[in-house]
Amino acid sequence: MEIPPLLLQFGGSLAAILVIYGLARLIGLGGKPRLSDDETVRLAASEVEDGFEAQRIAIGRDQKAALVKDDAGRMMIIKLHGNQFAGRILTNTAKVREEVDGLVVDCGETSFGTVRLSVTDPAIWADAINRL
Repeated sequence: MEIPPLLLQFGGSLAAILVIYGLARLIGLGGKPRLSDDETVRLAASEVEDGFEAQRIAIGRDQKAALVKDDAGRMMIIKLHGNQFAGRILTNTAKVREEVDGLVVDCGETSFGTVRLSVTDPAIWADAINRL
């Protein structure tokens, strides 16, 4: 029985794709980043704003967003955007709304959108944002 060349090419391509996929998973490529600890948040904050040194950190329970405050009183919101982190320094245009399980923060920039965080002590963070 003769196998058609197109079917043979398709099978070989499919096998190659599966091998590459397996290798990528084996070495840990393609995973979603998380704000899993304070050091990761500090690194993300310093990438968003050069020289921003986080002193107080609140990481969302889903590890996709965080609130950060530096010793100068500036506050930053960081969120997962695709496979990277994006952040904004909060100003007096920022709005915050407390919910049962956390906060909804609007930095005042429509292109950034709102960020929902489930954090411990949401009232303390809401008060700090409202005082900006």
